[in-house]
Amino acid sequence: MRKIIKYFSLTLLIPTSFAFAQSTRGLVNDGVNLYNEKKFSDAEVNFKKGSENAPDNFEAKFNLGDAYYKQQRYDEAIKSFQSALANAKTDEEKAKIYHNVGNSLLNSQKIKESIGAYKESLKLNPNDQETKYNLSYALNMLKNQNQNQKQNQKNDKNKDQNKDQQKQNQDQQQKKDQQKQDQQKQNQQQQNQKQKEQKISKAEAERILDALKNNEKDLQKQLRRVRGQKVKTEKDW
Repeated sequence: MRKIIKYFSLTLLIPTSFAFAQSTRGLVNDGVNLYNEKKFSDAEVNFKKGSENAPDNFEAKFNLGDAYYKQQRYDEAIKSFQSALANAKTDEEKAKIYHNVGNSLLNSQKIKESIGAYKESLKLNPNDQETKYNLSYALNMLKNQNQNQKQNQKNDKNKDQNKDQQKQNQDQQQKKDQQKQDQQKQNQQQQNQKQKEQKISKAEAERILDALKNNEKDLQKQLRRVRGQKVKTEKDW
């Protein structure tokens, strides 16, 4: 930001009365002194009163913008500077306004807008080295901002791709888990069926064995009956 311009050394606009002019000039001068003492809020009060006393006073409005700027109230500073633009008499004064508007915009992180303000300042005062420096600084900031945005977009894209890959892996894993569960269920069903068949076969085998045992008992009974009968021989002579 440019150092505040001490406009009390300049010729002010002639107000409606000399006493009123003297009052406005005194307010502006006192405001400048307070500003130099870094009492920016107090300086603001004086500049504001001076501007209210003389709405067409360029110095009061311009210095009020500086006081706002020092308090980091950049939006109010821009409005005050722009208000002073209508009362600027020379290209140099207009260039200073655009320069300070550019600084306020830059501090508000409105980089593109600040570049436009610095360019307007240089159109009016092409040899201003401070404005050239600030313009170069703002252009470099914009370049870095664009690079950061591209990098962030690239990072976001990579994140999205990673998320898609993770989702795909999760889907594949879920599919594998489901297949595994289905296979386990099928194996369990087959095992149950096998056990059931084995159980039936065992029961059937026991039934057959019992039958065989019963048949053997019947056969033994029949043999015993046969052994107990008298054997017939040839007729006696």
